[in-house]
Amino acid sequence: MHGPGLPAVALVGRRLERVVTSWHRTEAAARSGPLDMWLIDAAGRSVHLTTGSDWCLIVDEGQPHTGYDMGAHGRVEVGPIAEGTPFGAHLGQLVTAVGEEYGEHTGRVAVEIAFAAGRVRCDSRAGDLRLT
Repeated sequence: MHGPGLPAVALVGRRLERVVTSWHRTEAAARSGPLDMWLIDAAGRSVHLTTGSDWCLIVDEGQPHTGYDMGAHGRVEVGPIAEGTPFGAHLGQLVTAVGEEYGEHTGRVAVEIAFAAGRVRCDSRAGDLRLT
C-alpha cells in the first residue's frame, strides 16, 4: 500500500541533530504514542518513522507535519523530542550501523539504529510504534 520506503541503511553516516515526534492526547487519558517520529540530520534531511495499516514499520523521507484537532477524539501534538524517548541520548551522534527485520506478511517490522554510545530499536507491535 505504501511501497518499500527508504532503505534504513541510508541513515548510516548521518549525524542526528533533532528528533520530532507526534503524540495522541485526549482530555481523559495520558498521552499515547509516539505515532510518528522524524530523525533530522545535520543537513536538515528528515527520515520519518511510523507504522502502516498492515502493521509494518514505515521508514521514508518527509518533513514533520503540524498537529491537528480530532474533536471529541482528542488531538495529535507534534513537537521536539519528548522526555524519555530513547533517541534523546544520541543527539549529536553519528549513525554507525543499522539493521532491519522483516515479517513474512507485512514487510519491514523493525529497524535497529546504532550509535557509538548505544542502539535504539524501532518496531511495530500490533500497529503501534515502539522505541527501546
